[in-house]
Amino acid sequence: MKLLIIGYGKMGKAVESAALQRGHTIIGKADSYEDLAKINLTADAAIEFSQPDAVIRNLEFCFEKKIPVVCGTTGWLEKRKEIESLCEKKGSAFFYASNYSLGVNIFFKLNEYLAKLMNGRAGYEVSVVETHHTQKRDAPSGTAITLAEGILKSHHSKKEWVLNETPKPEALVIKSFRIDPAPGTHEIHYRSAVDDIEIKHTAHSREGFALGAVLVAEWLAGKQGVYSMDDFLKF
Repeated sequence: MKLLIIGYGKMGKAVESAALQRGHTIIGKADSYEDLAKINLTADAAIEFSQPDAVIRNLEFCFEKKIPVVCGTTGWLEKRKEIESLCEKKGSAFFYASNYSLGVNIFFKLNEYLAKLMNGRAGYEVSVVETHHTQKRDAPSGTAITLAEGILKSHHSKKEWVLNETPKPEALVIKSFRIDPAPGTHEIHYRSAVDDIEIKHTAHSREGFALGAVLVAEWLAGKQGVYSMDDFLKF
């Protein structure tokens, strides 16, 4: 498969390594829209891990070229519906996930199940804690937001999430920390006067995220439409 890598930072390099190990060809690596515009070869799929201020133009480029694109950039999701509509209008393919690790996606489902069990249990206060390296610009992480949204679906005492604030009773707090080195740790805490219930996922490296993105790109090639991890993993 011919792959285009958009965003050639640490994640982009990890994606390149995973793709080459699986026998794919990298037809281009772009660190800016100007780099992207110079690439004339046709790709079977693109994998996009850039920055929030660059992601929209990058996705628009892929849609125009009919290149199926796997996106892992976070911090831009207020425009997600617009992007999904544009993808469908252009007849392209778009796959977004806040995290491409298989372990994290199992953790998402575990989090939702625990939220259902804890809904209505008096005395427990729930919170989300995430820790990443200092080069991660957005906070909270996209993974933490996905976890918070999973809690809000089932835990009816919480109506919204807030970042690092003293909460109103109906607000779910996400606490974000930036410490080196830390590929990513996410924790869910239910605390009460008598005990605590906690679940936690710790990433040891970027390899799991990168391999997941490459596997999704293999699956997405040749498709049209908007997809998510639920489609890929068939949970």
